Amino acid sequence: MTEVPDLRIRSIGQHQTADRNGRYVLYWMTAFRRTSWNFSLQRAVQWSRDLRKPLVVLEALRCGYRWASDRLHAFVIQGMADNESRFSHRNVLYYPYLEPEPGAGRGLLAELARHACVVVSDDFPSFFLPRMIQSAAVQITTRFELIDSNGLLPLRAAERTFARAFDFRRFLQRNLQPYLESDARPQEDPLQDCRLPVMKDLPKAVERRWPAAKPAEIVARPQRLNRFPIDHAVRPAATAGGTIAAERALRTFLERKLAKYADSRNEPDADVTSHLSPYLHFGHLSVHQVFAETMQQAGWSMDRISAKVNGSSTGWWGVQEHVESFLDQLITWRELGYNMCSRNGDYDRYESLPAWARQTLAEHADDPREFVYTLDEFESARTHDQLWNAAQRQLVREGRIHNYLRMLWGKKVLEWSASPQKALDVLLELNNKYALDGRNPNSYSGILWVLGRYDRAWGPERLVFGKIRYMSSDNTARKLRVAGYLQRYGPEETG
Repeated sequence: MTEVPDLRIRSIGQHQTADRNGRYVLYWMTAFRRTSWNFSLQRAVQWSRDLRKPLVVLEALRCGYRWASDRLHAFVIQGMADNESRFSHRNVLYYPYLEPEPGAGRGLLAELARHACVVVSDDFPSFFLPRMIQSAAVQITTRFELIDSNGLLPLRAAERTFARAFDFRRFLQRNLQPYLESDARPQEDPLQDCRLPVMKDLPKAVERRWPAAKPAEIVARPQRLNRFPIDHAVRPAATAGGTIAAERALRTFLERKLAKYADSRNEPDADVTSHLSPYLHFGHLSVHQVFAETMQQAGWSMDRISAKVNGSSTGWWGVQEHVESFLDQLITWRELGYNMCSRNGDYDRYESLPAWARQTLAEHADDPREFVYTLDEFESARTHDQLWNAAQRQLVREGRIHNYLRMLWGKKVLEWSASPQKALDVLLELNNKYALDGRNPNSYSGILWVLGRYDRAWGPERLVFGKIRYMSSDNTARKLRVAGYLQRYGPEETG
């Protein structure tokens, strides 16, 4: 079995050695919620084989996290049902746990870890997960490892925070190639041909206090979500969660949409974007798998990589334009956000904006606003702008906004808020509450880009915006075909 690269392994807590007297290896699955292309699972399997101990996989879902809702719960639980099915055919004890009320799961990890030789978990750099991991570290009395399976580039491969996509892209062109080699990629199936010791039951104390969930039953009867103390007003989206749905979406994109991606991805009515971001966010799909299948379809090999290191978004990979365009979004822009979040704890705060952006916004903080809306007016799509309202309705109904219109959506919130700080609060609240791919490094990049992150000063200087890049609904409607979009996301019929 190929070993997980050292750069992707981080040991935390006070205990550096494994307890060989433990009963099993514990993989606490928190961010990479999948059975394939997963460095964390691969590392746990390594430990299990080396120690000749059974492997227990704990996948839990709290109910007290911020913005907990039917939408987010349903998506994660659909993934748990897929994992339960896939693990059932392997020598792994899969333990899904759904917290019935806030705090009910307290003590579960510590109890499981008390019987473990080693605990392996996922190294994810945003939302509440880093705080949760640090809190857990003081409770675990054996070796505790975090594994980075976030992107093609290991988080620790970059020694600085990049302020521009151009600079990060140039860094990737200099440094990414070794991480594309076969021995640097996660295994497609870490459990293939693995003869691990079998463990049939958890400790009785665990089973009594924290009974295992039955995710497939909740997927079959979504009304059971009503039992959880979460926001039932944010209904599940039509987009199904889980690895099966994720792989179906990937096949659909590669077979039907990718060829049109470069020319039509900004057209709301064309629908050629990948729709993969929720699956990447919740770990139901690996970026390594997306990359591998995309490049296999493109007939790519490593020798096609250009020797030029110029930061250009095209030409380096040596593939067709539509593939290069998709790769720039998948790798450059996505992993730029991970670079920020992994190195800066204030990634979602106004103070993290570049100095030039904060300065120009401060200079225009007292500018008159033609319209100022409250959070409730934004949330219920009650502005004067029909295109903006349509984008907000898509977010509420589907958990997503078309990629290009999400930029316009953000810019208008900045324009129609009493201050840029309040605009950021509104954007974070709406995106994190409704978007399936919210609470993710990539979505924080998009939101903070609205206020100047990863951008430069633009002219002419404008009211409210100052030197921040400006967008308007009128210009967008002239550039793009939006008639179908406006009709599709118009007000719902009442009466």
